[in-house]
Amino acid sequence: MTGQDFDRHSDRHAGQEGEHFTSRWNHSPDVPIAVSPLFSWPLDLVAIARWMLNQWLIITERSLLILISLASWVWFQPPLEVMATLSIDWIVMLYIRNMALMVLVAGGLHLFFYSLHSQGERLRYDSRALEQLQKNFLFKNQVHDNMFWSLASGVTTWTIYEVLMFWAMANGYAPVLLWSEHPGWFIIITLLTPIWISLHFYWVHRWLHWPPLYRLAHALHHKNTNVGPWSGLSMHPVEHVLFFSSILIHFVVPASPFHILFHMQHQSLTAATSHTGYQAMLIK
Repeated sequence: MTGQDFDRHSDRHAGQEGEHFTSRWNHSPDVPIAVSPLFSWPLDLVAIARWMLNQWLIITERSLLILISLASWVWFQPPLEVMATLSIDWIVMLYIRNMALMVLVAGGLHLFFYSLHSQGERLRYDSRALEQLQKNFLFKNQVHDNMFWSLASGVTTWTIYEVLMFWAMANGYAPVLLWSEHPGWFIIITLLTPIWISLHFYWVHRWLHWPPLYRLAHALHHKNTNVGPWSGLSMHPVEHVLFFSSILIHFVVPASPFHILFHMQHQSLTAATSHTGYQAMLIK
């Protein structure tokens, strides 16, 4: 076989493989994937302003997270003075609240997309069923495996970080920002929180693909080649520790309890919303 024959054979084989791979996909998004104007160069200030308005001032995932965080702060959050002393009472309260939020969001999305099939296959990337009877998943069931890691490790690590931050703020080890004293900075920290989370996640994710760390921790998350809402927070405990460590910036950057709640809930709940396996949710 000549070099040209080999090249033609390789191209034909690659084309067949590509067709086979493409045939697995039920929905393909438009490409190239649009990126935030924050990461487009040169910076377009008008585009950035429009993007920020669309992120915060209409009904979006982010604005709903703000409402969830406000509700958590007002109705389901002990005062800082109570959290100055470590107590099983308020720690369990935080754990139950976080567990309930994860079950409601991830469980609700799974119910909508996979149990009730409310959207059918519309905008679904991969129409294959979620894995069952597979030995590489706990309980030989992908959903049960994902629920275990999300709740047993994910919610536990999430709560431990919250306990650390609230206790530190209550005892003066982490700076506290009050709306009554600095409303402008209060808003700015809120707006910057998702950007910081994204930046931190980018570098942590790159680190997790370092082969030794990938084999130790990140491979567990990547068992999910076809994802569902419970897949997002399904991680090895080591990865959870790294994933949530972005909150430690508030040992330097002042924050209120609301910012801690918004930060942690943003990380946890968007893990579910970004792993539904669908491009979007269609609302009638």
